[in-house]
Amino acid sequence: MPTDTALTGRTVALITGASAGLGKVFAQRLAAAGHDLVLVARDAARLQALADELSLQYGISAEPLAADLSRDDGMRHVADRIAKMGNLEILVNNAGFGTKGKLVTRPIAEQATMLELHVMAPMLLTRAALPGMIERGVGTIINVASVASFVYGAGNANYCSSKAYLRIFSLALNEELRGTGVHVQALCPGFTHTEFHDRAAMDKTTIAGVLWLSAERVVDDSLAQAAAKGAVVCIPSTRYKLIVFMVRYLPEWILSAVRKQYGKLRT
Repeated sequence: MPTDTALTGRTVALITGASAGLGKVFAQRLAAAGHDLVLVARDAARLQALADELSLQYGISAEPLAADLSRDDGMRHVADRIAKMGNLEILVNNAGFGTKGKLVTRPIAEQATMLELHVMAPMLLTRAALPGMIERGVGTIINVASVASFVYGAGNANYCSSKAYLRIFSLALNEELRGTGVHVQALCPGFTHTEFHDRAAMDKTTIAGVLWLSAERVVDDSLAQAAAKGAVVCIPSTRYKLIVFMVRYLPEWILSAVRKQYGKLRT
C-alpha cells in the first residue's frame, strides 16, 4: 500500500471518477493550483495517462489508484489509502453514473451498483478522511450531487434519491463539523457536457441548449465557493438557481407537468 512518501509533501487532493468529465476537470484545476493528486477510477490506463500528463504539465505528483468504488473491496481499498494519508486536504466524491428507464425494467444489479457508488462509497471515503482533517484543522469535502436531488420523476427513481442523499448528507455533516476547520459542499450541477449522458444512452437533442453547462464552469464555481467556505449547496449558474427556486415554490400541478416531460427523456 502506498504512503505519502510517494507524494511530495504538498497538500493532496483525492478525486474519484477522475478519468473523465467533472472528475478530470477537478484534477486539472487542483493540479494547476499546486496540489498533489490521488486519482481514483476503474480505468487504470486512462488514470495513468492523466497522472503523467498533469505531473509533467504542473510539476506535481499524481498517483493513479485504480478501484471499482461500486464494490466493497474497491471502496475499502481507497478508504484504507485515505486513512494513511497525512496531508489530505481535499476529497472530491465525484464517481457516479445515470441510467434510463423505470425501476421495473432495469437490472437489479445495476440499481444496487448505483446505490453503492452514490451512497456507500462517498460515506465510507468521507468517514476515512475526517479524523485526519479534523486533527489538522483543515479540509474540504466536495460531494457531487445534482439538481436532480431536488426533483423526482419516472425513469430516475434511484438516481434522484441517491443524489438527494448526498445533498442532505453534506448539509448534516457540515453541521457536525462546525468549528473543526473542515467544510463540506454538495455540488448540484444541471445538464453538463461530459460523457455522463452518452453512457446513460439519453437523447441529448431533447434538452434545450441554454440548459447545458461546461464542465469547466461547474468545477470553477464549486472550487470558488469551497475556497470561500460559502453555502454548503453549490448550484452552478443563475439559470439553475432559478430552476431550483421554482421547484421548491411552484404549485404542485405545474411541477407534475414538468416531471411528465422530464420522464419522457428518461424512460
